Amino acid sequence: MMELAQHISGPKQQQGQNDKFEKLLETEWLLTNRRGGFASGTLCGCNTRRYHGLLTGTLAPPAKRVVALANCLETVITEEKQYNLNHFEFEPPSDEKPQMLPSSFRKDVGVHFDYAAGQFNLTKSVYLLPEDDITAIIYNFSDVQQKFEFIVRPFAAMRDYHSLARKSNNFYLEWQDEFLAVKNTDVPQSRLLFAADEMAFREDIQWWYNFLYRQEKLRGFDYTEDLWSPGYFRRTIDGPVKIVLWTGFGDSDISQKMTGLDADVIIDDLKLGQKHLLNNLKSKDTVVQSLAVSAEQFVIDRTIDNLKTKSILAGFPWFMDWGRDAFISLEGLLLCCGRYKDACSVLLNFAYHADEGMIANCFGDDKSGAHFNSIDASLWFIHAAFRYYKTSGDLQGFSSKLMPVVRWIIDSYQQGTKFGIKADNDGLITGGGIDTQLTWMDAKFDNIAFTPRHGKAVEVNALWYNAICNCAEFYRGRNVVMAEKFSNMADRIAHSFRSCFWYQQGQYLYDCVTDDFMDTSIRPNQIFAVSLPFSPLNNQQQQAVVSCVEKNLLTPFGLRTLAATDSKYIGRYEGGAKERDSAYHQGTVWPWLLGPFIEAYLKTNNYSRQSKNTCAVWLEPLIDHLRNDGCIGSISEIFDGDEPRKPRGAFAQAWSVAEVLRAYLLIHS
Repeated sequence: MMELAQHISGPKQQQGQNDKFEKLLETEWLLTNRRGGFASGTLCGCNTRRYHGLLTGTLAPPAKRVVALANCLETVITEEKQYNLNHFEFEPPSDEKPQMLPSSFRKDVGVHFDYAAGQFNLTKSVYLLPEDDITAIIYNFSDVQQKFEFIVRPFAAMRDYHSLARKSNNFYLEWQDEFLAVKNTDVPQSRLLFAADEMAFREDIQWWYNFLYRQEKLRGFDYTEDLWSPGYFRRTIDGPVKIVLWTGFGDSDISQKMTGLDADVIIDDLKLGQKHLLNNLKSKDTVVQSLAVSAEQFVIDRTIDNLKTKSILAGFPWFMDWGRDAFISLEGLLLCCGRYKDACSVLLNFAYHADEGMIANCFGDDKSGAHFNSIDASLWFIHAAFRYYKTSGDLQGFSSKLMPVVRWIIDSYQQGTKFGIKADNDGLITGGGIDTQLTWMDAKFDNIAFTPRHGKAVEVNALWYNAICNCAEFYRGRNVVMAEKFSNMADRIAHSFRSCFWYQQGQYLYDCVTDDFMDTSIRPNQIFAVSLPFSPLNNQQQQAVVSCVEKNLLTPFGLRTLAATDSKYIGRYEGGAKERDSAYHQGTVWPWLLGPFIEAYLKTNNYSRQSKNTCAVWLEPLIDHLRNDGCIGSISEIFDGDEPRKPRGAFAQAWSVAEVLRAYLLIHS
């Protein structure tokens, strides 16, 4: 439980209140469901992003997300005064100060905000149903000392989650059975439903203008929005009472799904689901359990030809499922949590959409289908498939369903496939051009690729070598001819890798090599030549790579994407889209890279107790971040390269959580 600001007054106390309010504005919470829907906000109830909302649903799960219910204004009216439990920011800014802030916050299967006032105590809780876009907002009043009025005014956005709403004539209100239905003609066939236990509704249609979202302003985007309110729910509070406000988003079936819902039953079901998740872990370590609960947020359902499969969303609030992210994350999110069936389902989901021997890089947010602009997603698929096989022991499933896809990818990469991807004469993989961004360092703005890494990229070929070695090992004892074929390929690739990438003068690996250029930039991509199960480097070279990365790139929150001594280094990820994209892989810190770095460090130190103790210290800042900073219960996508290294980007990122969990288990095994 986080202890937060108290309700205080007076000049000095008010300044302290304001400081704590600013901290609460920077700290976020997140609930997700298996449809790709979510609810999120800040700890003080003030939305700072267009993506914040008490209910964001999906029209074509997990795509086409709609912010349905943006927020609620919660007001207490006593005989002496009126004050709000939450606070909004508007443009132009006002001098209005927050009247009341939560005294504590905690997250389990829901999120809970405690308020302590002279007249009452209140716990406000938000729950999101796992299978439907339905939230329950529960107000539990206790220790009521005097009678007062409690009013909840909901604000509907009903727009695509990437956009912002403006006043229009498209909103209207109607009753659907016992539910209050809000509709927007711009979102046809869908509605936002309300039902309140123990509260009466009064129609009072209003537009509220120019809500300000400070994070959007900092990111250089449009940052004001108009929201529509149908009226308000009201109740006289004269003793202990629990009020439930139900909200649901969807088509005509949503009213049937909301009929007869019982909050206590929903909460018990959520707790039972989490208990089942934790039982699969076979670990009582609270850090492992917290990371496993966080991991669950990214695992979603996808339906393919009427068959339900699993996928992994890359991050919240704005990412869809990306192939590269899914397969880097798969071991930590699923295999480390004993979820072998779900891991296989994710692999088969992406395999189904493969084209020309390539795994999809991502699926369109507007359900536009698969996109394939990635040179490494297919190789990460192979790595994840073999990790699945070795962890689960599912020889039959791997051999019949996954190994044919692995062979298809390898054959396609040898012979040549999309984007000029092919094996060169030396057996190494090359691909792309000056205008492409095929590796994970893929930031591009106005057709400018800020980190052009066409040709032979070091981590791509480390993955390629690892894939061939895995095949050789798999066929050993099963097929002599194939085992020899892949073994000979691996020997050739290893020799070519050392000749191509080893920078003798610097004692580390070139980042990228073309026919006429060898990139000596010190980047973290070289660490995969050590961390992956099979390394093409000798022991001395492996130790030199780890030492170089530790000296030049290691920070408390992950690895920098470029050494701070480099002239191209950018230490802060801030400004408009172009400025942020230019910094994305030019010094910005990525937590997920700490996973492979820790694995490489442990390998080169023979997994000694001393090396594990060292790695545990390196991991601690991200564990603290998980508990107390950024988005409570998750790990951010990136951090600034320079101190104080503020969290940036998506506030909850799948591979950040996955690799921290995997690294933690490596240390504590």
